[in-house]
Amino acid sequence: MIAVKQVLVTALAVLPFTIQATRLFYNSGTKTGWDYTTPEHQGTVDQVTNVVYEGPTAIKVTQTYDPNYSGRYHSEVRHSQGYKRGDQRFYGFMFRLSETWEFDQQSYNIAQFIANRPGAGCGGDDWMPSSMIWIDGNQLTSRIVSGQYRQPDCSRTITPFKNLATVTAGVWHKIIIQASWKSDNSGFYKIWYDGNKVKEVDNLATTINDDSTFEFRVGLYANGWHDDQKMLGNQPFRQVWLDEAAIGTEFKDVDPDQS
Repeated sequence: MIAVKQVLVTALAVLPFTIQATRLFYNSGTKTGWDYTTPEHQGTVDQVTNVVYEGPTAIKVTQTYDPNYSGRYHSEVRHSQGYKRGDQRFYGFMFRLSETWEFDQQSYNIAQFIANRPGAGCGGDDWMPSSMIWIDGNQLTSRIVSGQYRQPDCSRTITPFKNLATVTAGVWHKIIIQASWKSDNSGFYKIWYDGNKVKEVDNLATTINDDSTFEFRVGLYANGWHDDQKMLGNQPFRQVWLDEAAIGTEFKDVDPDQS
């Protein structure tokens, strides 16, 4: 019996070890399936059938500038389990700007990872976004954030990645992110835009120094209107469509053209 067990153990030891791909989250362009939706002020989040990338529906989000309003301008759908420190994941989604989108030198965020960190108390708010994807002018932009950022040490390092790609209005674009979320110098962060890798950084901190759970959000957050305390340009009404959002352990898990 002992000899048989030893043979079995030896046989198992030489078998190839395969890690199975896992799709951790998927949404096919519906309002259901998300943990929360956030249409702030005059913003809207709707499920539509007339503009879609794949399947029968997509998400349409809008925001409207109000010169008498000083709050934020989120119109987002939210998945609560985006990442924790130590995770390594892929993220993907499709987005489309309206045909008449006006490209101004102001930030319009279309995806972010954000955590509620009770007691952090930095910047007068316990909520803190880490990585974000946004449009500045007609350029795709991103960032990563590292550091402590909790009282009494509110220091953090924001590393921006500018001019990643030129965004065009009225057509669908594909974003895929791969991240190893580390607070030491062992992390990495990669972005693909319409199938082309536009950013890859390695051997650096990619998140803050605690184990907060960050949400994964996509939509429209007109953060430039809030942060600049004004609207630039002549388009106070903004529209974005989103489809095929996913989180997984391999590229194909989040690529709608493969999955």
